[in-house]
Amino acid sequence: MIKKPMKSTLLLTACLSLLMASSAFAADGKELYNTKGCAGCHGADAKTPVAPLYPKIAGQSKEYIEQQIKDIKSGARSNGQSAAMKAVLVSVTDDEITALADYLSGL
Repeated sequence: MIKKPMKSTLLLTACLSLLMASSAFAADGKELYNTKGCAGCHGADAKTPVAPLYPKIAGQSKEYIEQQIKDIKSGARSNGQSAAMKAVLVSVTDDEITALADYLSGL
């Protein structure tokens, strides 16, 4: 038989473990940039795109990057090369968009 204080301790431990695990699994912007194929067009450093039509995205503000990605994903932005990006963004979550924006704004 488990005593009440033990149940509380177990519950608290479980909650803390979940909180720590969620931050441990937080998206890594640099890894996402490479695995989602961003570097293939925008360059490994996000400053040297492979074609003049692709923008340099390193160092832009986090809010700007995040909004542009969301607009392309939703279709609100459909100019330039956004059609190519839209196909890639289908598998990118909002949390991953935020992680990418954090990473790119810090370059």
